[in-house]
Amino acid sequence: MLEAVLLGFLFSLFLVFAGSYFRGKLAVLSSIIPISLFVYFLSFIPEVSNGEVIYENHEWIPSFGVNLSFTLDGLALLFVLMITGIGSLVFLYTSAYLKNHNYLDRFYGYLSLFMASMLGLVLSDNLMSLFIFWELTSISSFYLIGFNNDKADSRKSALVALGITGIGGLLLLGGAVLLGDVAGTYRISEMLSMRDAITDSSHYILILLLIFGAAFTKSAQFPFHFWLPGAMKAPTPVSTYLHSATMVKAGVYLLFRMTPVLNGGEIWHTILIAVGGITMLYSAIHIIFRTDLKGILAYSTISALGILVFLIGIGTQAALIAAAVFIVVHALYKASLFLITGIIDHETGTRDVTQLAGLRKVLLPVAIAGFIAALISGGVPPTLGFVGKDLIYESTLHFTSNAVLLTIIAISTNVLLFYAGFVAGVKPFMGQLPKKFENIHLPSPLMWVPPLIMTFAGVVFGIFPGLIESAFAKPIAMTQAIAFEDFHLKLWHGFNTILGLSAITLVLGTVLYLKLSPRHALENSIAKFDFISPKVLFLKLSEGFAVFSKYWTNFFQTGYLRHYISTIVAFLILLLGYLIFSDFSLETDFTALADLTIYEISILLMLLAGVLYTVFTKSRLAAVAALGVVGLSFSLLFLFYSAPDLAMTQFSVDTLTVILFVLVLYKLPRYLNLSEKWLRIKHGILSVSFGILITLLILRVLTEPKNTEITEFYAENAYKLAHGKNVVNVILVDFRGIDTMIEISVLIVAALGVFGLLKLRLKTRDKK
Repeated sequence: MLEAVLLGFLFSLFLVFAGSYFRGKLAVLSSIIPISLFVYFLSFIPEVSNGEVIYENHEWIPSFGVNLSFTLDGLALLFVLMITGIGSLVFLYTSAYLKNHNYLDRFYGYLSLFMASMLGLVLSDNLMSLFIFWELTSISSFYLIGFNNDKADSRKSALVALGITGIGGLLLLGGAVLLGDVAGTYRISEMLSMRDAITDSSHYILILLLIFGAAFTKSAQFPFHFWLPGAMKAPTPVSTYLHSATMVKAGVYLLFRMTPVLNGGEIWHTILIAVGGITMLYSAIHIIFRTDLKGILAYSTISALGILVFLIGIGTQAALIAAAVFIVVHALYKASLFLITGIIDHETGTRDVTQLAGLRKVLLPVAIAGFIAALISGGVPPTLGFVGKDLIYESTLHFTSNAVLLTIIAISTNVLLFYAGFVAGVKPFMGQLPKKFENIHLPSPLMWVPPLIMTFAGVVFGIFPGLIESAFAKPIAMTQAIAFEDFHLKLWHGFNTILGLSAITLVLGTVLYLKLSPRHALENSIAKFDFISPKVLFLKLSEGFAVFSKYWTNFFQTGYLRHYISTIVAFLILLLGYLIFSDFSLETDFTALADLTIYEISILLMLLAGVLYTVFTKSRLAAVAALGVVGLSFSLLFLFYSAPDLAMTQFSVDTLTVILFVLVLYKLPRYLNLSEKWLRIKHGILSVSFGILITLLILRVLTEPKNTEITEFYAENAYKLAHGKNVVNVILVDFRGIDTMIEISVLIVAALGVFGLLKLRLKTRDKK
C-alpha cells in the first residue's frame, strides 16, 4: 500500500521535469496512474468481502510511536476505490477540458499530489501519519482551488479554504496528541480495544471537540460551510474531484473511522445529529435561492455532507450502512453533475440556469447523463439513490429518540436535493433551444463519457445492490458498528412505511421542481441577509484580527534595539523571579568559600568602574572603550583561575569587538542622543533587577548537590577517545562537534547577511 501512495507523489515529481510532454495529446496518458491504482485496489475486494482486514506497517519514527501504518478494510476500500475510480475519470476529462492549457502539466501535478495525499489519509492506521496526509490534502487543494491565480476571486477562495481547513488541521493535531496520550498509542487499530478507557478519560470531552472541529471544518459543516461555495472558482475537474467525491468527505471519513473508538454515548450522538441536521437542512434551503449551476451543486454537496454527519451521529448499524451507501450514491451523481456543468460552461460560456434550455438537441449524450444523475439524486427507482434514501428513512424511524422529528428533517432535505438534481441535470436540457446556442457542438468523448459511466453505474448498483452489500456495506458494518447483525440490501422491500415516505419525497420533489423556477429575484432577496452570514462574520473577524495584529506588531516592533532587549530582559526577570521565589531557599555556607584576594578585589573595582563609566558617559567611543575594560577584566579573571585558553579567547573576541565598534561608530555624532529620563530610569531598574536575579540564581546553584558524572566522563575519555589533553577543546571539537559546526554555520550566515547589508545600494524610490 505504501507503494500505491508514493506512486502519486512520484508522478507529481516526475511532471516537474517532464511536464511539457503532458500538455498536448499525451495528456491522456496521465490517467494511467489512477487507473492502475483503481485496478490494484479492486483486487482486494474478495479478501475484504470475506471480512479480512489487511495491515501494513513501515517504521518511520518509532521512538515517538509515529510509523507509516496502513489498514485496508471495508471503509478504506470504499474510499480508495472512490478516489482512484473517480480520479481516473477526472484525469481523462481534464485532458480534454484543459486541452493545450499552458499549465496543464502543473494541474496534473497538483491533482496527483492530492490523490496520493487522500490515499494516504484513508489508508493510515496511525493518527500522526493521518494528520500529515490530512495537511497535504489541504495544501494541494489550495493550489488546485487557486489554479487560476491571475484572478483575485480564485486567490481569495484558495486562501479562505486553506485558512478554514488549516484551523481544522491544528485541531486534529491536538486531538491526536491527546488521544495518543490517553491510549498510549497512535495506532487506531490498537485504540479499538481501549474504547472504555478513552471514553472514561478526563480528556474525553476535549478530544471529542477537537476531532469534531477537524471534521466539521474539512467537511464544510455549519458554520464552517462557506468555504466550499467559494471554492467553486476552481476549474470544473477540481470541483468534481475535491468537492463532491474526495476531500470534503475526509472529515466524514475521520468521524466514520473514529466511531468505534469515540462513540461513547449521548454527547457523541447529540453534537453530530445537531450539527449534521442543521447543515443538511440549512444548505438544502439555500439551493432554491441559487441560479449558478455550480452554486446549486455546492450547496447540495454541503447538504449531503450534513446527511452523512447526521447518520454517523445516529450511530446505529442501519445508520452506518445508510451512510456507506449514500457515500457511493452522492459520489456517482454529484461527480456526474459537476462534469456535466463543466461541459455546459465549456460549450455555452455560462452556468446561469435561467439562460439555459433545450441543450438536449445539441448535447444529447450529456442530456442522458444529466437525466440519469437527476434520477439518482432524487432517489427514483431503480437507481441506487432509491436504496440509499430508504436506508436513511429506516435509520431515522428506528432511532431511540425524536424519530419523527429526525424523519421530517430527512424528508425535507431529500425533497430539496431532488429539486437540486433536476434543476442541474434536467432543466438545462429541456424546453426550446435559444438561437445563441444552436451552433454548439458535442465536445470530445473524453468529456461526456465519464459522466455516462458514473450514472450507468448508479443504475446498475441500484438494480443489483448486492454488489455494494458484499464489497462495502457488510465489511464496514462488521468493523464500524458496535454490534453486527446480518442484513441484505434490496431494491424492493414491499409496501411499508418507508416506501410511503419515499413516495412522499418523490411527489413533493416533483411538485417543487414544476412550481418553483430558479430566479435572480430570489437570489437577490437572500443577499440582503449576507451581513449575518457565517462567511461575512468570519471575514469581519479576520479583518479585526488583522487590525489587532497591526497594532500589536507596531507596539512591540518599534525598530529600536533597546526596546527589544528591554522586553526580553523584563520577560526573563518575571520568569526567573517566579521560578526562584516560588521555591526559594538560600542556604549558602559563605565560610566554605575562599577568601577574596587583592587581585579579585582589584578586578571587581575595574569592572565596576568600567560599567559605571559606560552608563554615564556621553561619548560613544568612550563607552566602547569602557566596555573593553570590562572584557579585559574578565580575561584577567580567567587567567587567575588557570584558564589561559578562555582568557585568550575572551581577550581576542573583546579586542575585535572594540575595533569593530570603533570602525562603525567613528562617523556617528560625538555625543550620545540621550533618551528621556524616565526611559533611562526604567532601563536602570531592569538592569539592576536582572543582575540581582542572576546573583541569586548563582547562589542557588551553589546550594545544589554536585553531580560529577558528566565531568568525570569527559576527563577520563578526552585523551583516550579524542587524543586531546585540553578537555574543553575536545568537547567542542569532538564530543559536541556537530553543535560547534552548526554554530559556525549560523555565524557564517549572519556574516553573509551583514555583508549583504553593507553592500546594499537602494534606489531612490526604495529608500522612500
